[in-house]
Amino acid sequence: MSLRDLTPLEARVLAVLVEKEHTVPDSYPLSANALTLGCNQKTARDPVMNASESEVLQALDELKAMHLINTVSGSRVVRFEHNAARVLGVPGAALAILTLLMLRGPLTAAELRLHTERLHRFADISSVEGFLDELASREPQPYVVKLARAPGARESRWAHLLSGPVATEAGQGGGALPREQEIEALRAEQVRLRAEVDELKALVQRMAAELGITA
Repeated sequence: MSLRDLTPLEARVLAVLVEKEHTVPDSYPLSANALTLGCNQKTARDPVMNASESEVLQALDELKAMHLINTVSGSRVVRFEHNAARVLGVPGAALAILTLLMLRGPLTAAELRLHTERLHRFADISSVEGFLDELASREPQPYVVKLARAPGARESRWAHLLSGPVATEAGQGGGALPREQEIEALRAEQVRLRAEVDELKALVQRMAAELGITA
């Protein structure tokens, strides 16, 4: 099925629905308020957003028109669930990859394997690379692209194409990024690392509270 390019917020809303289905199943399907909080999380998000609930509702209307989400009745509060795997025509493992790329921005195969653990457990990095290659060669609409390796990086990162073409694709520019893009890549890496540190701190605090000790 051919889809129009998603806006950054539409992609974030869709990815949050997929993520929360696995990480907080007791709260899924999600209300608009819970979705807004998930979109605006400060951790495990790149870029960090500050969307209003009305903006999220508008994005939900657009996603519903594309059949990517459904509303769930039977509750006093309207709730939403995704229909991404069927509409995009991908298996759960591939959807987990796309979800992480929509939530966190470009990632290496190793980073994808690490961060998809709660959505789908990949046996090894080669299995992640296999799904990435399938998504990149998908016809007529590739869903991911391998980016040119940043200066000093050991691995190439991958980006999703559900929001349209990305700035730096594999094979462009001969391998060296312009200085402005290099700085931006470093900033993005700093944001990701800070988010991971915050996530680890929160985990340590929760474990300490459960054990009754002071972290």
